Amino acid sequence: MKRRWLIPMSFVLALTMVLSACSSDDTADTTTTAAPADTTVPDDVTTTTAAPVDTTVPNTDPIKIGMLTSLTATFAPWGVSVRDGMKLAADEINAAGGVNGRMIELIERDTQSNPEEGVSGFERMIEDGVVAAGGVISSDVALSTARVAEELQVPLFLVKAGTDAVLTQDSRYTFRTCLVAAPMVTEPLAQWVQAEGITKVGAIVADYAWGQAIKSGLENSFADIPGVELLIEVAPVPEQDFSSYLRKLQDFGAEVLVATGHPPGGVSIVKQSADFGMDIPVTGSWNPIALIVNAVGDQAIDRYADFACVDYDSPEYQDLARRYLAMSDNSFMEDDAVAGFGIVHAVAEAVGAVGDDPAAVAQYLHDNSFDIPGYSFPLSWTAWGEIAAAQPTFTVMREMTPPEGVNPGANWYPELLIKSEPLEPYVP
Repeated sequence: MKRRWLIPMSFVLALTMVLSACSSDDTADTTTTAAPADTTVPDDVTTTTAAPVDTTVPNTDPIKIGMLTSLTATFAPWGVSVRDGMKLAADEINAAGGVNGRMIELIERDTQSNPEEGVSGFERMIEDGVVAAGGVISSDVALSTARVAEELQVPLFLVKAGTDAVLTQDSRYTFRTCLVAAPMVTEPLAQWVQAEGITKVGAIVADYAWGQAIKSGLENSFADIPGVELLIEVAPVPEQDFSSYLRKLQDFGAEVLVATGHPPGGVSIVKQSADFGMDIPVTGSWNPIALIVNAVGDQAIDRYADFACVDYDSPEYQDLARRYLAMSDNSFMEDDAVAGFGIVHAVAEAVGAVGDDPAAVAQYLHDNSFDIPGYSFPLSWTAWGEIAAAQPTFTVMREMTPPEGVNPGANWYPELLIKSEPLEPYVP
């Protein structure tokens, strides 16, 4: 019987450990570490970095501009012209692609020639998000709405609100655009009177802010003119029978009748003065001239004279008037319409430059001058919102053939008498 050789387990384990150790040592001896890769870019290779993708979403919100004017009651003829001028500007801007792709949206409110309605309308516009509002006609409405503009810091444009009380030294958000402060209105009138050698001036003013301001302006402007006498009659705003006032002025021997201080009575004063045999010039109140001429007829020819912020003879005015008459029911483009057109363009330019913040818009308006088509002067402002270098025109109605398409069907047109030198801004 053969014997089995039994190998102790302890010996087997020891042998296994020795073999494992030898195997590990061999591996360590043959392992190599790769050299790091050369990441240097050769000099002749150009590298570029991808530009970040612009994920900004363009602002397509409409630019809201308030149309705050008199569409009913006393001053509606002025306000309707303003409305149509603003609409023409908005339509043309939008048709051309808007302001950086944003459309103009007009927010309309009728002041009804009433201060309370003006304030509530303006406040609702501001709640609706307007960046500015324009079109104010009545001085009484202006006095109330200007306070809102200054308090809430939203630009407000006045068109035919000329009381000298509406602006203060601290005004920064209220801007005149066409009619200057009442004391400035009477300066070119006094110059014209002197140039014509007139010695007796009669005037009828209305008993409200504008009329009283004109009264004061006349007294100041004529106080230092030697040899000129002045007689002023004060009538209520709604007055339409001026017989008693005209008799006094006729007895006085007036050589010119200043109706500048009574806008609502303009038509009646022109007609009734002619009926009284007063064959003398009658100066208007920056009235819609077509309203006066159409209502008075031949009595206006060679007699009715008025001021404006536009140059009716300029090609720019006449081109604008043709476009305006193609969309408006009005028969003539008044300076109120040109002012409305200018307001929208000035605000649109400001928003395009500085954005929607009303305070920034106001500052842009103060910092810049605007060339409005048809205006008789560049439009710019003092720190308190008065027109900085106004040059009103003074015209008389003449029987003539108007420029083609500018006053269609009419046999009259304004003839320039004088263009004022730049007026010294009134300081409140």
